[in-house]
Amino acid sequence: MDQLRQVGEALGGIHTLMAFADDLRINPRQCRLLADACAMAFAAVAAEVRAHLRFNERLSKWKPLEAPLRELHRAVRDAEGYVRHCMEPRGSWWGRAAAATHGADCVEQHMHSLLWSVAVALEAVELVSEVTGSDPDELARRRLLFAKDYDRDMLEPALFVQRLGARYLATRELAARMDAAWKEDRWLLSQYLEERMSPGSPEPVPRSKHRLADLLTAPRGQVHPASVLLQGDFHVRKRLMGNLKEVQWMGEAFAVKHLVGAGADADAACAEAALLTSVAHPNVAHCRYCFHDEDKKEFFLVMDQVMTKDLATHVKEANSGKRRVPFPLVVVVDVMLQIARGMEYLHSRNIYHGDLTPSNVLVRTRHADAHLHVKVAGFGQHAAAAAAAAAGHCHRPSPRASAKASNATSAPCIWYAPEVLEQQEAAKRTEKADVYSFGMVCFELLTGKVPFEDNHLQGEHMSKNIRAGERPLFPFQAPKYLTSLTRRCWHGDPAQRPSFASVCRVLRYVKRFVVMNVNPAPAEQPDAAVPPPVPAVDYLDIEASLQRRFPAWQPGSGNAAPRVSDVPFQMFAYRVAEKERSRAAILHIGGGKGASDSSSDGNSLCGDESGGTALSEAEALTVSSRGATTTRSLPDRAGNRKVDGSRVASRLAGAGAGPPHKSMEKSKSTGVVSPPQTIRRTQRIKSDGYLKSAAVASPRRRGSGDGHASDSEVA
Repeated sequence: MDQLRQVGEALGGIHTLMAFADDLRINPRQCRLLADACAMAFAAVAAEVRAHLRFNERLSKWKPLEAPLRELHRAVRDAEGYVRHCMEPRGSWWGRAAAATHGADCVEQHMHSLLWSVAVALEAVELVSEVTGSDPDELARRRLLFAKDYDRDMLEPALFVQRLGARYLATRELAARMDAAWKEDRWLLSQYLEERMSPGSPEPVPRSKHRLADLLTAPRGQVHPASVLLQGDFHVRKRLMGNLKEVQWMGEAFAVKHLVGAGADADAACAEAALLTSVAHPNVAHCRYCFHDEDKKEFFLVMDQVMTKDLATHVKEANSGKRRVPFPLVVVVDVMLQIARGMEYLHSRNIYHGDLTPSNVLVRTRHADAHLHVKVAGFGQHAAAAAAAAAGHCHRPSPRASAKASNATSAPCIWYAPEVLEQQEAAKRTEKADVYSFGMVCFELLTGKVPFEDNHLQGEHMSKNIRAGERPLFPFQAPKYLTSLTRRCWHGDPAQRPSFASVCRVLRYVKRFVVMNVNPAPAEQPDAAVPPPVPAVDYLDIEASLQRRFPAWQPGSGNAAPRVSDVPFQMFAYRVAEKERSRAAILHIGGGKGASDSSSDGNSLCGDESGGTALSEAEALTVSSRGATTTRSLPDRAGNRKVDGSRVASRLAGAGAGPPHKSMEKSKSTGVVSPPQTIRRTQRIKSDGYLKSAAVASPRRRGSGDGHASDSEVA
């Protein structure tokens, strides 16, 4: 209840600011879009709570709503900060306009977070409603009502928008506003400045500001004279990493990339500037404005935000010595998702990184709860190198950039795919090579260690082992559903690696699972006796089946830029597929279409499969309704009785106790599909969502003393 109240308070702050919308000159359409979307989100969630939950049970049964509503509150609070920045009269209006008018943060960051959190909050309300009240008939009717929404026929985008669009903020009107808001704001800004520069304007723009007005209305990528930047209120505050400097310009803080050179270096600088100004995404470090001093042969690239720390430094600080503070699991998944979204955007524009490492991922703390804002950087270096090579010269990076590259890691080969190590530059900048590097970055996020840092081999010996198939070793406590995705990303065969679009869809749903499955407090259930929940289905399996149903999701179907308005349907499609697979697995539906649809298409994210005996329908509905199997007691949806989760787990385990070949023979003879089995080694997650060492390990697989498991052991 407190979380819902906090969402309402943040929404009230937005309404208060938008009461003065007539005076809003910076991004008025985008601010109005955010205000309306937040109001729709609160109304949709509140309506579901009102319709399906009981207010007098808020203290006893609403606890599963806390984490999803906390995510919704974070999204609304960030949206309020965006509107406040555009409206508050602090500092210079010109500085605020320069900082806010060339970004895509409204839709790509704030609307994305809002749409995702609404989908998760609605599902949480549905799950709580399954245990609301005590009348068996009422519970059965409610279960049937929700089941109709997840019918397989609903896996049509048009039908989803028609039936559930208003609830999930997936209406055509809202999608059209998201596509047009930025363009409309650019046009309104140009009209406003044109009126102010006209002779009869009541608020004329001083002639000294005319060049700034031209700068704000110019198309992205246009090169401006350096005098526009250097004149007036421009001060260098401090030097950042590489050739970046933090400057104060018109009262706002900016990061400026300073490039100096002549001849081939000038060509490289032009190529890098053109690339950095051609992109705009909140998870990609891009350039807002480009300035050139022809006399001094200097380029000044005004970047989007000041971010003074990279991911490698942040992880090292969080895991060093006595200050060791593990990241919350939801933060780890969120960082992985932000990196994947940035790379998805770059690949949609046929830009391949070629050097994706933690040192090229910039981070900035957003909130006191350890959440980070992440940007992919360093992808402009290959454009500079290519331009210099085309000119017949060798591109020489700055001394500070060279020092950073040399200090980033003692063995740079650990970040490169095997085909890159074999073919060098010929295969370095490809989609699949970037996915491999992403897998290595995920390993460092999940473990807090640099890949292969415990390995005594270095240099050419390490490169040879990587080409032979060696990969880093995960600790036992690492979540299986994340380590399996990571292994899929660093697969030796590039064709087996998923695209970043697929990775984003999977990670969105994984993040939803983490948020909705925080363990109870230790006071209620001792942590030592509560294994953490794991997904009952393989999310990469779901992705493969949905790709067959929706050809536009398949890799190679076109590099269209991803649309945020598609997120609600993607989340809903995953939910429908998850419920189908869970129910089919528990009820042992086989021999027909249901069995073929439930077959595995990729690496398992939730453990090996084994034969099993059929459960009762009540038990099957109970387990499949949540989409995740746990060893806790599971309430029957019909309200008839409680199904002991430990008994269900023992029946599943007992089904696979016999010889494996007999189990397989039985499955083939009877046409029975085996239910998914939970992982033998499970990670431990504290009640607050932090990673903790696991106490459960397979008796037939013992890791070495360092607590790591090889790929062959975990597979």
